Amino acid sequence: MDEASLTINNELQGEMVVSWLSDHCYQCLYQTLGEVPASPGPGMTSAMDFTVSTQHPITLQVNSTIGSQLLCSVHFHFGEHGNYSLWVKNLNDSEQVNCSMVTDNEPVNSYLPILVAFLVYAGLSILVAVGSTIMRLDIVRNIMFRLGNTMETERLINSELGSPNRTIDSSNDSPIPPTTTSSRLRSLDTFRGLSLVIMVFVNYGGGRYWFFRHESWNGLTVADLVFPWFVFIMGTSISLSVSGALLKGASRCRLFGKVLWRSVQLFIIGLLIINPNYCLGPLAWDPLRIPGVLQRLAFTYLAVAALDLLVARNRLDNIPSDAWWYAGRDILCYWPAWICVFALETLWLCLTFLLPVPNCPTGYLGPGGIGDFGQYPNCTGGAAGYIDRWLLGENHIYQTPSSRVVYQSRVPYDPEGVLGSISSIVMAFLGLQAGKILLHYKDLHSKIMARFLIWGFALGIISAVLTKCSKDHGYIPVNKNLWSLSYITTLSCFAFVMLFIIYYTVDVKRWWSGAPFFYPGMNSILVYVGHEVLEEYFPFRWKMSNTQSHGQHLTQNLVATSVWVFISYVLYKKKIFWKI
Repeated sequence: MDEASLTINNELQGEMVVSWLSDHCYQCLYQTLGEVPASPGPGMTSAMDFTVSTQHPITLQVNSTIGSQLLCSVHFHFGEHGNYSLWVKNLNDSEQVNCSMVTDNEPVNSYLPILVAFLVYAGLSILVAVGSTIMRLDIVRNIMFRLGNTMETERLINSELGSPNRTIDSSNDSPIPPTTTSSRLRSLDTFRGLSLVIMVFVNYGGGRYWFFRHESWNGLTVADLVFPWFVFIMGTSISLSVSGALLKGASRCRLFGKVLWRSVQLFIIGLLIINPNYCLGPLAWDPLRIPGVLQRLAFTYLAVAALDLLVARNRLDNIPSDAWWYAGRDILCYWPAWICVFALETLWLCLTFLLPVPNCPTGYLGPGGIGDFGQYPNCTGGAAGYIDRWLLGENHIYQTPSSRVVYQSRVPYDPEGVLGSISSIVMAFLGLQAGKILLHYKDLHSKIMARFLIWGFALGIISAVLTKCSKDHGYIPVNKNLWSLSYITTLSCFAFVMLFIIYYTVDVKRWWSGAPFFYPGMNSILVYVGHEVLEEYFPFRWKMSNTQSHGQHLTQNLVATSVWVFISYVLYKKKIFWKI
């Protein structure tokens, strides 16, 4: 997949060296594709076959082997499974070299399976919506009621229990459950479920499309959105759960004990999931990876919940409405926590930009490898990578980071490392702020949504300043591997806007019940752990007839994700929820 065949034809009298550079690789060195021998004689051609990447446009550079003289360069975006020819020859019998690209066989449309999948799921959604509408019609409900009453009568007669005597309460026979309850916002579970479903899909492979995988370094793909959103909504849930528990008279010390125990459980489960070879030895310590997704969630949950327990109010209805700060009560009531968060982010900035890293420039944010023209091959992640290697050891962090794909980095680097955990705390605290808005402006929908949009706009402005509205040229680029400050502000901006949209459609207007994302959102731990543990088993994976087909990979990954959504729906109907 993501490859094309390229034949380079040389009509020159000297050997050539062909190099390539991806547009996606920022400030990278050209990589050698291969050598092409000289033409056997006038009017004759020597040819060599190569395989090139089709994910991003690339630049081909042709140099002579003598003196490395640049003969020509070609910028081209190859298509998947296409066959191409590059002809290198002198122009009109002169010494001027001409390079021309010819398409021998047209490439396949590798994005067609995505369109087909979208149409299939859109069609199913329309059928479900139409079916639900039909079932709510009075005439249909009356028919279903009569059929049900007749079947019940026959069952009772056939079982010799006598004539039926049943009272029907017509006021409670609606097949559509209410979208909200007094204790739980459906939009929060929907947002959590949406993040989880996308996370499961990309973890299973995302059809092997590059934009459903994590970005190699700076920038964003679909896969880079979901984990921060999950962290954000976790912070929102912390705010609501802590406030509800305090309102019921729960002790803060007792609540902290529960938070600590839950964090320990999350951390241990995370270690077991990401280390499938833990049973090879007594403890199998040597290859044990310590950081991970659930470990990051555990640490973040512990820090943010503890912070909220320190500042959360037992009651929210006793705040004086005539106070000058009343309009900003959702922030000013918790100013000690905000000071702690600002201190943590200052610590991240100081460590990132001021910590000396051996043999690396101070404040380095690059991927190492062939990036930055190959000057710092062992400096992947700068201070973040150095702290992990020093504190945890190279054997206990992620060995194959996404930067290896494009930048060919040489050292291990963990995207869930120690320094990035500070940023995840900030991300969860911004989610906590969303929860404070929901608490302080309960049932005041317009004020809640206005504040969601204000926060989204403010964070978007900060992101624009930090990144200079560019991928690689900002002060602090958006980077999921580093969990950079701009990554936090950008994803929090998206999260506030998404929460606004889902809150409006699900809890305010009730145009959407939140299905099907609501169901995995109610059983998030079970779905996440289950999809990791059972990844290699049917029906989540099977042997494919053509492993080089995006369509087959996409089908497999979508089926696996849909199965988990269905499982969560069944568990919801059975009222089975895994809580820790």
